[in-house]
This record gives sequence, C-alpha cells and structure tokens, in this order.
Amino acid sequence: MVSAKGRYALRIFIDLAQNQGDGFVALSEVSKRQDVSLKYLETIVATLVRSGLLRSQRGISGGYRLSRDAKDISIYEIFNSTEGSLSPVACINCGENFCNRANNCYTKEMWTSVDNLINNYFKSISVQDLVEKNVEIIEAI
Repeated sequence: MVSAKGRYALRIFIDLAQNQGDGFVALSEVSKRQDVSLKYLETIVATLVRSGLLRSQRGISGGYRLSRDAKDISIYEIFNSTEGSLSPVACINCGENFCNRANNCYTKEMWTSVDNLINNYFKSISVQDLVEKNVEIIEAI
C-alpha cells in the first residue's frame, strides 16, 4: 500500500514538472497549489533531495526542481525513495533467512512474480507520462 508520503511525492513531482520552467519553485507555492501542509512537504522533499531526485537551492530565487528531465524519472524511483519496498509480503525483501519455510514455500514464486510486476510497471511510467496523462493500464490476466 502506498502511503500519503508516496502519493504526495508524486504530486510534488508533477507540480514541479509543470511549473519549474528553467528555475526553482518555492515549496510554499507547491503547498498552496496542492493543498498540502508546507511542513509535511518539507519532510518529503528532504528525502527526495537526499535520494538525488530533486535539487534544492537556497535564497531569494531558491526552491526545488527536478534533478533530471521528467521523462527520465520513473515512478519506481520516487516510491523507492519515499516508501522503500512495495512488495506485497515482507518475506520477498528479507532474503531466505526471514522465514524458516522459505525453501518449502508454495507461494513464494507467486509473491515474487507480483513484486516484479509492480516494480516493472512503476519503472515503465515516468513523471512526464503522468503529466501528459499517458499511462498504460495493465489489464488483469
């Protein structure tokens, strides 16, 4: 499940992609446009700056901007930075030693496949795709 932090991070990226032009965007402007607390956005962008997905600049013309073109930043990168794993079950990310049944688990391959589908789907969508509302919906098999 994607937390509010992950959902708001997507909104920040879309907002910056739409409004940064050649400069930096004040977080207070993003906060107003997105109707999200400035304090909460500050905690989110701190994570995104540390992960290298956003750049920050102090001063009168400071603010935040994408570190790369919107077409080159995947939704997977954003979620990986804000959420960590989106695996449907904890044992997928914890290695073989997490569960004493790992070697005899009948569902492990299924959960690994679901995890791969989720990750590959989010890797295939860029911030630019969201800005352009150009997201391919995967039909259930």
